[in-house]
Amino acid sequence: MPTLFRKKPPGPSSPPRPNLTPLYHAPPTTITAPSDSSAPSTTTTTTSKQPTGLPSPPRSPDRDFRAQIPTPADSVPINSHATLQTLPASSQATATVAATRKTSSRYALADFDLIRTLGTGSFGRVHLSKSRHNGRGYAIKVLNKQKVVSLKQVEHTNSEREMLGRVRHPFLVNLWGTFSDSFNLYMVMDFVSGGELFNLLRKSQRFPDPVAKFFGAEVALALDYLHCMDIVYRDLKPENILLAADGHIKITDFGFAKLVPDITWTLCGTPDYLAPEIVQSKGYNKSVDWYALGVLIFEMLAGYPPFYCEEESPMRLYEKIIAGKVRYPSYFSPQAKDLLKSLLTSDLSKRFGNLANGSRDIFHHIWFGEVDWERLYRKEIPAPYVPRVANEWDSSNFDHYDEASLEEYGKTGPDPFGALFPGF
Repeated sequence: MPTLFRKKPPGPSSPPRPNLTPLYHAPPTTITAPSDSSAPSTTTTTTSKQPTGLPSPPRSPDRDFRAQIPTPADSVPINSHATLQTLPASSQATATVAATRKTSSRYALADFDLIRTLGTGSFGRVHLSKSRHNGRGYAIKVLNKQKVVSLKQVEHTNSEREMLGRVRHPFLVNLWGTFSDSFNLYMVMDFVSGGELFNLLRKSQRFPDPVAKFFGAEVALALDYLHCMDIVYRDLKPENILLAADGHIKITDFGFAKLVPDITWTLCGTPDYLAPEIVQSKGYNKSVDWYALGVLIFEMLAGYPPFYCEEESPMRLYEKIIAGKVRYPSYFSPQAKDLLKSLLTSDLSKRFGNLANGSRDIFHHIWFGEVDWERLYRKEIPAPYVPRVANEWDSSNFDHYDEASLEEYGKTGPDPFGALFPGF
């Protein structure tokens, strides 16, 4: 089922964001991959296979970045003049060679100290945690088995673990390992300290064209990589895009991701980002992610999604999605509108990403004409915004939550649901 409730974005009537003046220019940097010591130490190791001819994707950054902290919206330090260097157009094909890896490490709750809650959901929460072996920070997602079963999310939970275990990409969150006890499931992942792209977008109201292009390009690389592995993501939205300490993205939350070699029919996702064929319960393929990329780019440029509804009515929203009438603000560039029209179309014979050239139609579009895809993949292009992160334990970019009792964590006892989660 779709995620029916989402943090409410402002509508078209919200005051427009003034042109953002860059408060600093990040110096060009070349980021190299740290050693495998960033993985929590266990009695077994994580093995991986990398794409031929490409660098190992960077792990969780352990540098300190001290950019200016965002305060009022007008002072969010976004470099609106950041440029993405000249494109050798063929680089995209090289940067998306599929790679697989197995997450074989086994952990236990005793391997970690839980520090604070980073987020909550219907059947669990995410904790900032410290490894007792290497001292590094990780995000541990804890899911209550009984709640997962009662909410009929067993398939999605197992799918998230399977999909994250298959992927390795600089713009996707890493899953280091999983474990379980009689009551809960645990997933050990990167702690991505810069917070949600959603929060940055709300503070900024909307992004200048170059900033939306930067984030849109990184998302496009990640989606193309997933599609090369026959994985459809199905839950793209700013809330699921995290910012690392260096300002580059990490896509998280793979609960709706699925292996789809051809078509599938499941109704799931976030209503604002659903493609028309999903809303109409038709079979659909991986091109729904490219449609969602169009929604994301529109929301980054406008500050609200293209089919925004004032009323909290999914049905009214679905009607607008099916009608497909998009009103483009006057400040959108002609190049951006041209790309969005080719992504936000219900006609699959015209939608970019679903045509004979596949994703190349997107990567070679004039709106992305400045992008050096190879350098972007290697994180050699400075991000337009660098979060303020004092140290690797700084979680100030996340909302505060009441801390729940941890009494059921690590308990042993009857486990009636254990057989439903064989991957853990």
